[in-house]
Amino acid sequence: MLVRELIDILSDHPGDLEVELAVVAPVEEDSDDITVDRYPVDGVLPWEDDDADLSAEESRVIWLVGGDEDDVEAFLDAVEEPDA
Repeated sequence: MLVRELIDILSDHPGDLEVELAVVAPVEEDSDDITVDRYPVDGVLPWEDDDADLSAEESRVIWLVGGDEDDVEAFLDAVEEPDA
């Protein structure tokens, strides 16, 4: 999804609604059962993939970051200070 597409979708909703990240995954690998984990969006992180097959423009993405608060803090700290 492109940023402009997300902005367009969000513009159809009231500005005071909470945004959550819903992660849908199978319960077991070969099962039709799924689980949905919901997290608040705690941050936005520009990211660049190291995939050599992608152009510079294709390698740039934006991550919506969410999860357990302690995990998110540890992740953002590690990304902001990769040598620490």
